[in-house]
Amino acid sequence: MSCVVESFDPATCSTKCTVGAAVLTLMLAFSGCGNRTAGTPRAEPWFVDATRQAGLTFTHFNGMSGDFLYPEIMPPGVALLDYDNDGDLDIFVIQGRMLGKRSVSDALFPPGDPAALRARLFRNDLAIDDRGTRTLRFTDVTETSRIDARGYGMGAATGDFNNDGCVDLYVTNLGANQLFRNNCDGTFTDVTKPSHTESPGWSVSAAFVDYDRDGWLDLFVGHYLNYSIEANIRCFGLAGGRDYCPPHVYKPQPSTLYRNNRDGTFTDVTAAAGMAAEFGPTLGVATADFNNDGWIDIYIANDGQPNQLWINQRDGRFTNTALFAGAALGAEGEAKSSMGVDAADFDNDGDDDLIITELTGQGVDLYVNNGSAVFEEQSARAGLRLPTLPFTGFGAAWLDVDNDGWLDVLMVNGAVTQNVEAVARHETFALQQRKQLFRNTGRGRFEEAAERGGAVLQQPEVSRGAAFGDIDNDGDIDVVVGNAGGPLRLLVNHVGQARHWVGLRLVGAETRRDMLGARVAVARADGSTLWRRARADGSYASANDPRVLAGLGDSATPPTIRVQWPDGRTEEWRGVAIDRYTTLEEGTGK
Repeated sequence: MSCVVESFDPATCSTKCTVGAAVLTLMLAFSGCGNRTAGTPRAEPWFVDATRQAGLTFTHFNGMSGDFLYPEIMPPGVALLDYDNDGDLDIFVIQGRMLGKRSVSDALFPPGDPAALRARLFRNDLAIDDRGTRTLRFTDVTETSRIDARGYGMGAATGDFNNDGCVDLYVTNLGANQLFRNNCDGTFTDVTKPSHTESPGWSVSAAFVDYDRDGWLDLFVGHYLNYSIEANIRCFGLAGGRDYCPPHVYKPQPSTLYRNNRDGTFTDVTAAAGMAAEFGPTLGVATADFNNDGWIDIYIANDGQPNQLWINQRDGRFTNTALFAGAALGAEGEAKSSMGVDAADFDNDGDDDLIITELTGQGVDLYVNNGSAVFEEQSARAGLRLPTLPFTGFGAAWLDVDNDGWLDVLMVNGAVTQNVEAVARHETFALQQRKQLFRNTGRGRFEEAAERGGAVLQQPEVSRGAAFGDIDNDGDIDVVVGNAGGPLRLLVNHVGQARHWVGLRLVGAETRRDMLGARVAVARADGSTLWRRARADGSYASANDPRVLAGLGDSATPPTIRVQWPDGRTEEWRGVAIDRYTTLEEGTGK
């Protein structure tokens, strides 16, 4: 008899599982269950696949035609956003459509009419009973939301661009993009044309960012390659047969920076900002104040060309310092195939460092910041480079899996060229790879923890986008993974809530919107300080939880919180409650 775990409650040591059609609650005597002692081994897996139990029925369709069309291997991204302002994270997932004129197999078509394919919005109907037991359930609300995204989707970005307190949604496509304004009543309106944000071409990742500190979110759209189905180039793999092309056979397309005009429209300021002359095939975007001057900078992960670090000059212009700063190339001075990227302070020294996923045979890059936006690549020294060499990484993020106060890293993987052995077996779309989880030891090194992460991390899939956030509001980071030509995955964290934590939502005084870009110092009882950032960008083609969650380990002492708002002002709150989320409103601190 097998038990499919649905949820685990560390307070009561009970596990809810499905046996056949029956749902049972079992009392399990796990070692250390209910005990917050650091280092106590936990018997259950750190992550559990809760996709089916949560009602997330979605399979991505990449439109394979048998012609190895390049876009087939790039999506889908996913987004976490609280679109209905009920306090929990909903899920938006990108969908594809048919690209070519013929199909490899009828089995590759989704049931029903392929023309009806569209991106989907799932509402989170999280329920918490009197005992504190959480039950995750999602409802497909695409139709009632009026989100009509039927293009060949790539990714998504989230942010409240019109300051009405409701998060809006930007969808990137192979073709023109779409901006959906949240109407604050459960519905959205497509405002792409009046907002002037179509940004036609091929874009993958995008990010809302208040680069000019005027209190309104601007928009960066990362463009990839100049590509069309009609001009698709035929490439061949190691086995001699047709295969997907590398990016260098196409020319890159310039990215776009849009300034928010505060009236529902945007202006293309790419040239005025100094970002038009230098560009590459962009796949990942992360925004952070890398040099700690109070102004948000933009880091760009390019596929096969040098990465870019755009430092904000505080006058509307940016300067690319990546080469001088040591963040453009790999450790051997080569341009790498950068896909996913995330910025955070993994070494707890007060500045944001970078993790970047790369192609099989290259290994990830770990750029360690010296505090002034000068970086040293330390992936080998940190124990990350060698174990990542066999994998092609896409979505990735810094996250404190076990809430010990040190940021770990999780990467989702999937190849981009056919495996020779799989081709010999006549397998279709044989690009599957497992996921990777690395635990931060707190001594500048990481250790592989995928086995402790659970069976869901070991399952080979063609993973692309990954969105990170506390989906069940229990104080730890969960993950939603988008798989190319495969099912959506919901990975629920079952280890982080065993330690103390503090959760923060940072909102504007008048707008009540999430203040993306705000920096947070969490001063703990032992005198140490954790630095975190409110952000929705990072990873690959995806949007993350904008709230800040910091692990406190075994300390039950409420911390002091200092917030540096995007406009440069700083406020402090003492004795902020632990093991719960608190909303901090701009202007209410000391």
